[in-house]
Amino acid sequence: MNKFMFEALKQANKAYKKREVPIGAIIVKNNKIISRAYNKKEKSKIATHHAEILAINKACKKLKNWRLIDCTLYVTVEPCLMCCGAIIQSRIKKVVYGIPNKNYGGIESVSNSFKNTNIIVEKGIMESECLSILQKFFNEKRN
Repeated sequence: MNKFMFEALKQANKAYKKREVPIGAIIVKNNKIISRAYNKKEKSKIATHHAEILAINKACKKLKNWRLIDCTLYVTVEPCLMCCGAIIQSRIKKVVYGIPNKNYGGIESVSNSFKNTNIIVEKGIMESECLSILQKFFNEKRN
């Protein structure tokens, strides 16, 4: 599991280097990475270009299906409500994240609120590494 979160962190590092909020995501199916993405809101000037949404779009394209059955999303920060909707709609089975998103996160409450939505949630994976890159980014931005 850490190897997949490590890959999500690599994506977060790409975002960091491009001055995007450093959040990275990957989608795994059958123990194989099928998509990778990082935040691109600043570059694209599109509010929905979150790492999770971009990873979901790439995975759908790769599988030629909007249903991401038996897929796991690894993301460095807990998904926001918009991304939670996309996770539910795409039928992702499991979400693994590094750190909670205290302001906008909601995967646990969302996954328990909808009928027929039994998303498995694991949190705190490589938490210190995920937190470190985010803190570094915002500290540099403030200074």
